Amino acid sequence: MLTTRQTFCSVVFFLLFLSLPLCSFSQSPNSVYNSFLKCFSEKTKSPQAQIAKNVFSQSDPSYSSVLRAYIRNARFNTSSTRKPTIIVTPRSDSHVSAAVICSKPLKNFVLKIRSGGHDYDGLSYISDKPFFILDLSNLRDVSVDIASNSAWISAGATLGEVYYRIWEKSKIHGFPAGVCPTVGVGGHLSGGGYGNMLRKFGLSVDNLIDAKIVDVKGRILDRKSMGEDLFWAISGGGGGSFGVVLGYKVKLVPVPPIVTVFRVEQYMDSGAVDMVHKWQSVGPKTDPNLFMRMLIQPVTRKKVKTVRASVVALFLGRANDVVSLLRKEFPELALKKENCTEMSWLQSALWWDNHVNATQTDPKVFLDRNLDSASFGKRKSDYVATPIPRNGIESLFKKMIELGKIGLVFNPYGGKMAEIAEDATPFPHRKKLFKIQYSVNWKESSPEIEKGFLNQAKVLHSFMTGFVSKSPRSAYLNYRDVDIGVNDHGKNSYKEGEVYGRSYFGKNFDRLVKVKTAVDPGNFFRNEQSIPTLPIANGTVVTESGTARRWSRAGGATVVATVALHVF
Repeated sequence: MLTTRQTFCSVVFFLLFLSLPLCSFSQSPNSVYNSFLKCFSEKTKSPQAQIAKNVFSQSDPSYSSVLRAYIRNARFNTSSTRKPTIIVTPRSDSHVSAAVICSKPLKNFVLKIRSGGHDYDGLSYISDKPFFILDLSNLRDVSVDIASNSAWISAGATLGEVYYRIWEKSKIHGFPAGVCPTVGVGGHLSGGGYGNMLRKFGLSVDNLIDAKIVDVKGRILDRKSMGEDLFWAISGGGGGSFGVVLGYKVKLVPVPPIVTVFRVEQYMDSGAVDMVHKWQSVGPKTDPNLFMRMLIQPVTRKKVKTVRASVVALFLGRANDVVSLLRKEFPELALKKENCTEMSWLQSALWWDNHVNATQTDPKVFLDRNLDSASFGKRKSDYVATPIPRNGIESLFKKMIELGKIGLVFNPYGGKMAEIAEDATPFPHRKKLFKIQYSVNWKESSPEIEKGFLNQAKVLHSFMTGFVSKSPRSAYLNYRDVDIGVNDHGKNSYKEGEVYGRSYFGKNFDRLVKVKTAVDPGNFFRNEQSIPTLPIANGTVVTESGTARRWSRAGGATVVATVALHVF
C-alpha cells in the first residue's frame, strides 16, 4: 500500500550555488572554516566561541548528526557521498545574512540551503563540488494571529508545526499545504506547495500575503522592499534562484468543525479499471470541497500479481453529504457511509499522515521532526490534460505489473485551481485535469537494486508519453527530478536551463529569467536546476551591478551604452 509516510512526502527546498573570486581550492578545510568563522563573528557581532555552536566543521563531534538529521533520501547518505566542508545552522535572520556575505569570498564553494530535507533528488544537501550547507531548521517560529486570519511562518518550520500551532489557536482555521508533516515550509511554499484542500483554496502560494528574503547583497527584504516582481518569483518559482527565503506571511482559511475522510480500494479484476477511468472525469470536476487522490500500485493478491487502485479522500463536510454526492457522480466507487469517518480538520491531517486512529492520536506528534530517518526512493511527475482512454488504463496496469513495484499517485485539480490565471504565480499548470507522481521506495542499500528501481521509474515515465501533456511535457518543481535536465552551474547556460525551466514553469519561465537577471545579474544564487540569467545576445552583457552594456556599430564606429535592467 502506498501510504503518505512511505512516499516520503512532497516538497522541494531552495538551493544556492556560489562562485566568487578570492579563495582557492588549495586552502585546507580548517583554513576555510577559520576564515568563514572569523567573518561570521564579525558580521553578527558575536564572539567566535558563541557562534561556533552554529558553524560545524567536519572535525566537530556534532557534525555527522547535524548532517544526517535532515537527509530524507538514503540514496544520498552513503560513505562515497561528498560531504559539506561546513554546516551552518543560523538562529536568526541576521545569521542568514552573514552566512550569505561570508560565503561570497570562498571561490568554488557551493552553498546549499536546507530546511526539511525533502528535496527528492537531495539537491539541498549534496553537490559534486566543495560545498557548505545552510540549514534553516532552527528558524521555526510560527506566529498565528486569528484576529487577522494570518500567520508568519519561518522557513525552517515544518508543516506539522504549522498545523499544530494553528490548532492551538483555533479549531476552525487551517492552511492549504502538504500532507507530510516533516516537510519544511521554505521549500514547500517557494516551490508552489499543494495539499488536499487545493480544489477549495488553491495552492499554498495562492494564500501568501508577505515574505522575507535575504538578497544577493545580504539585505533582509520584505514584500514592499523587494517589489512585486521578486515576490511573484518566490511564490512558486523556487527561492534558491533569487535569494534565501526567511519566511512567509500566509492567509489562514476557514475549515468546518467536522470533515470527512475515506479510503476505498479496488483491484484490477474487480472494477479498478472502470473506477480509475471514471475518476478522471469526476475528481477534477466535482464539488471543490472534495479532494480524491488516486493511488495505483502493483501488488500480489492470493499469489497473483495484480494492480490495486485506492481512492483516498478529504471532504470539507459531513459523511452523508459526500456519500449522496458520489452515489450520483461516481457510482463506480461504490462509496458507503461505513467507509467514511467524521473528525476535525486537524485529525484529518493526522489521518492523511497514516495515523489510522487519528481521533485518538495526540496532535503533538506533529511536532516530531523524525530526525535521521530516510528510505531509498525516486520520484518523477507528469500532468494530464485530456482523460486517458479506458484501454490506456488497461495497458498501464499491465505495464505496472510487468515492472513490479513503481506506483502512481493521481492528484486532481479543478475547482479553485482552474479559476486562477496561469501567470498569477510561476506555477503554470492550473488548467490540467490532474498531476501524476511516479513513486518507488526500497530499503536495501545496493547499487544494483537502486539501478533497477530507477530504471522502473524511467520506463514507466516513457510509457506514459502518449497520455500526458506535451510541448512541453510538464513537471512539478517540488517533485524534483534531475532526469529532466540540469544546468552546468559553472556556465549558467540559458539553453540548458530552458529545458527544465519550460517543464516546470511553461511560459512563466520567461518572466522568471527577467526577474533573476534583475535581482541577481551575476548569478550568485544558483543550483543544478535554478533559473538562469538572460543570455548574452544581440551585444548585451549583464554586469554585477545590475546594468547591461550594449554595443552596436554605426557608420563603422562602435557605440557603447550602459542601461539599467528592469523586470517586465
